[in-house]
Amino acid sequence: MTLQDFFNFLSDHPSWIVSYFLLIPFTALLAGIIGKGEGHLEPWTYLYSALIYLVCIPGIFAVTLSVYLFVFERSSIMQTNMYTQVLPILSMVLTLFLIRKNVDLNLVPGFDKITGLIMMVFATFSIFWVLDKTHIWVVSYLPFWQGILIFIALFAVIKYGWKKVGSKG
Repeated sequence: MTLQDFFNFLSDHPSWIVSYFLLIPFTALLAGIIGKGEGHLEPWTYLYSALIYLVCIPGIFAVTLSVYLFVFERSSIMQTNMYTQVLPILSMVLTLFLIRKNVDLNLVPGFDKITGLIMMVFATFSIFWVLDKTHIWVVSYLPFWQGILIFIALFAVIKYGWKKVGSKG
């Protein structure tokens, strides 16, 4: 199954994806009502952490996919898939808004990891965009797995750089 096959499956069966991305903000809303003023306490922070990961991973992927399609593939905005490109982003924004009303996001365990992931993805896409715009082409006879290892090494360098930028002292 390719990624396109998976997206086609989700588009053909929208009830699954719509239910998922409506259930998470509803759960955040319900947790905000039940645990009003207690969002900083331990059981609620773990629930919020789980909700953030459940909605942000697909949301970040949807943003990344959209940026890739619009910037690199130069696809039309009219071809945007509402279920796989728009709904995850809207659900992510709504969930984060609802959670933020009840608790400071810095108190949620693992939230810094999500922001670190967003920064790494942004940095990687920025590098790829610069390489795409400068038209630097490398012709190589490297096997695919060696290219992947080089990419992973570059990703590790980016991550190390972000740690150095964000570290105190």
